[in-house]
Amino acid sequence: MTVEERQVGRVTAPVGTHPQPAGHPAHRRPIDGSAPHRVRVAIIDDHRLLVEGLAARLGAARTRIEVAVALTSWEQLLAHEVFPVDVVVVEYNLEDGVPFDQKLRSLEESGIPVVALARSGDPATVHAALSAGAAAFVAKNESADELVAAVHDVAAGREHRSPAVAAALQEYANRADPSLGKQELVALQLYAGGRSVHEVAIHMATTDQTAKSYIKRGRRKYRAAGIDLGTKLLLRRHAIREGWIPPE
Repeated sequence: MTVEERQVGRVTAPVGTHPQPAGHPAHRRPIDGSAPHRVRVAIIDDHRLLVEGLAARLGAARTRIEVAVALTSWEQLLAHEVFPVDVVVVEYNLEDGVPFDQKLRSLEESGIPVVALARSGDPATVHAALSAGAAAFVAKNESADELVAAVHDVAAGREHRSPAVAAALQEYANRADPSLGKQELVALQLYAGGRSVHEVAIHMATTDQTAKSYIKRGRRKYRAAGIDLGTKLLLRRHAIREGWIPPE
C-alpha cells in the first residue's frame, strides 16, 4: 500500500485488489508471539498533519510496518473495518474526552499493545502513560526511528524503554515528595478541576480565606519539590498527569 492509496480516516485498496477483513489469516500474529513480517498499525492523533506525516514515515517499505488506518478520533478506531490491528499508536492527551486508561481498557480483550505519543516527555507524563498500561512511550521530540523500534518491540511482546524514557522514569522515582497535607491536596484537586476558591471552600465546609490558604500552601510545597504549579494552566496539566481529573 502506497502513501497515495491511504487517506486519513480510511484505507483505500489498490485498484484491482480487495482488502482482507481484519480477521483474515494474513493479519493474524504467529502462534509463537513473534512480530509478523509487516506489523499492522493504527495511528490516532487529533492533528491531521501529524497523522499524515506519521503514516507516510511509518509506512515506508524499510520499516516493515503497514499503516492499516490513520485517524483523528478514537471512536472511529473500534468500529473501523480494519480493526483489530497489531499495535495502536495514540496521542496520550488526545482531546476527545475519553481518558487514556479507558482507551486502554477497551483494547484489553483483544490484547492489542499501545504505544503512547505525547508532546512532552516529562517524568510525570511518562510515568502516567506507562502506569495506565501503555506498552511503550515515545515523545514527539524523539526520532521516527525510535517510534519504529517501539512498534516492533511491543508487537513482539518485548519491553521498549528508550534512554530518554528510562531517564524520565528514574527522575520520577527520585522526585521530591511535596508532602501535602490532606486538606491541601483536596483543595488543589478541586481547584484544578475548575472550581473557584469560593466553591472549594463550600465543598470543604470552610471559609474562602482558609481554602485559599490550602491552595497557596500546596503550591508552595510543590515549588519546593521542583514542580511549578504557579498558574492555573500548569496546575491543570499536572492534575491530568496525576490522574486527579480526566483529560479535556
